[in-house]
Amino acid sequence: MDRNERIMEIMENGLIAEEIKRLKKERNAIILSHFYTRREVQEVADFVGDSLSLCRAAVDSKAEVIVFAGVHFMAESASILCPEKRVLLPVPDAGCPMADMVTAKALREEKEKHPDAAVVCYVNSSAAVKAESDICCTSANAVNVVNSIENREIIFVPDQNLGAFVSLHTDKKIHLWPGFCHVHHNIDEEEIKKLQDMHPDAEFLAHPECRPEVLRLADHILSTTGIMKEVERSGAGEFIIGTEKELYAKLKRKYPDKKFYPASGKAVCYNMKKITLESILNSLRNMEYEVRVSGQVREKAKKALDRMLEISGN
Repeated sequence: MDRNERIMEIMENGLIAEEIKRLKKERNAIILSHFYTRREVQEVADFVGDSLSLCRAAVDSKAEVIVFAGVHFMAESASILCPEKRVLLPVPDAGCPMADMVTAKALREEKEKHPDAAVVCYVNSSAAVKAESDICCTSANAVNVVNSIENREIIFVPDQNLGAFVSLHTDKKIHLWPGFCHVHHNIDEEEIKKLQDMHPDAEFLAHPECRPEVLRLADHILSTTGIMKEVERSGAGEFIIGTEKELYAKLKRKYPDKKFYPASGKAVCYNMKKITLESILNSLRNMEYEVRVSGQVREKAKKALDRMLEISGN
């Protein structure tokens, strides 16, 4: 893209953003965006955060309409927690491959194999799976959630890497589900070693969805929000960022006096990138696409989410 094309894009985005702002007021709507969405999407959002903070923002909002700039399970969680609000997902096929790696039927079968185990369900999962679970967790609170449970056995779904990380911080027996986030699972151990050799003074900040052999190389293992807080707090001037590339770009803009290196060029969540300014505008104009969880599934899933929020001090 040349300079003139970039200028035209910025002008067009500005016009779309103004119309989004107008429609938000007209619809009494709020836009919630995940850290992995496009920069221009985050810039029109009322709140940008990770899964845990987005759950809290949905509950705390006084808006009648929530436009979720994220993926399907996030919009479902908002509907579960806020049934009185209308939850819209701008791109209906913005899904999460990891969430699709566990089904309610398969989880029920696993529960039969381990009748004494409690089910801890990562929020990156469907409403139906949450309904089969005892409590939800996020990467920010997974260890605290697992350690809060009386059961000595835990079925942890669906992220095997996060579950393996949690197992190092508990004396409970963890049954891991063979699921993973492709964004973090594809971060390579050898690539990290090369980056560390090239930048020996850099702190490696890794998301716990990374493989165990990658986490062993990390200076800090943190949620997305945790990574941002560590960069702000740390006296280090260089960082290897072991999560989705959008956070690396965001940190570069926010801290121009520090140096950042992406852990992998392949760490891209293509589903998050499906959300564009145009899709948000269309969502507000046409009030589409509504995501609603109702009935017994919502009631059971809400208990699991509510327990998580209680543990997290909400």
